Amino acid sequence: MALESTPNHTQTVAGWAAHDSSGKIVPFIFKRRETGVNDVSIKVMYCGICHTDLHFVNNDWGITMYPVVPGHEITGVITKVGSNVKNFKIGDRVGVGCLAASCLECEFCKNSQENYCDQIQFTYNGIFWDGSVTYGGYSDMLVADHRYVVRVPDNLSMDAAAPLLCAGVTVFSPMKDCQLVESPGKKVGVVGLGGLGHVAVKMAKAFGHHVTVISTSPSKETEAKQRLGADSFIVSTNDEQMQRGKRTLDVVLDTVSAQHSLGPILELLKVNGTLALVGAPDRPIELPSFPLIFGKRSVKGSMTGSMKETQEMMDVCGKHNITCDIELIKPDQINQAFDRLARNDVRYRFVIDIAGNSKL
Repeated sequence: MALESTPNHTQTVAGWAAHDSSGKIVPFIFKRRETGVNDVSIKVMYCGICHTDLHFVNNDWGITMYPVVPGHEITGVITKVGSNVKNFKIGDRVGVGCLAASCLECEFCKNSQENYCDQIQFTYNGIFWDGSVTYGGYSDMLVADHRYVVRVPDNLSMDAAAPLLCAGVTVFSPMKDCQLVESPGKKVGVVGLGGLGHVAVKMAKAFGHHVTVISTSPSKETEAKQRLGADSFIVSTNDEQMQRGKRTLDVVLDTVSAQHSLGPILELLKVNGTLALVGAPDRPIELPSFPLIFGKRSVKGSMTGSMKETQEMMDVCGKHNITCDIELIKPDQINQAFDRLARNDVRYRFVIDIAGNSKL
């Protein structure tokens, strides 16, 4: 990036970045833009570690622009407010998720679906309006356009609320789409009990549904039922249990990002049921036609959520006191956390204590 194109990048910031596909995170000093008329500056308190961060630091998708400062599950406190910003003030508790900019003019931007704008730019590894590469929340401060910032309800702890900015809205959005947020009494399945799945279970229970967890790990049954409140548990490798579960569910949220066949999961759906995919396996998934045809079932995808939806999700989580189950780490433990995340050894989300507060 030519320095001339970003002359207002004058704020020196400390953060943590990967410089090559080894994915090793090291301390990194860089520049952020001045707080513009539509911006807020945020002192970053906490930042969740998402599976996406792992893919980007290792360049798994072949699109990483190094150095990359990951992090799009950010909570913090506003320290500066641009002159056009009326809805935030200094001291507000706020969150920043995956979105940093969009075109503001297309049908999706005008219809509160800006996450589907084809010019969407993400909180890190994106290209901002001024031509600079975006750097994420693994840093001590952030400058964000106020239109991509949400409030964090006062009753939610800032550390456990951080992963809601990605994991939370990623499962909330399809639930809203499938009319699960305000119409209780449905049978909802959640495939995978990880960072996304555990939040999905909490939300579905809070919205008044009967929840079945579908997992390859029999050992997670106690956790799913006793701690997260799931009503039923199906081991997906157990043919007898899968057989018993046929045509019992209205909606299934599939949060698994590993390769798997959708056929057996589709069979669990009632006629007219919906399978919503939010996990992103890197290879095409197997989708047999018979379970679709013989059950008039639908398969749909969903990506994070709009800013309006993200704020609604935060407010709903405030109302029901929903946060993520987290393991708090210090910045010097990021590399160990990445290694453990790659082995799925986390219950259920790592969150970096950026400001060193340990609690706020």
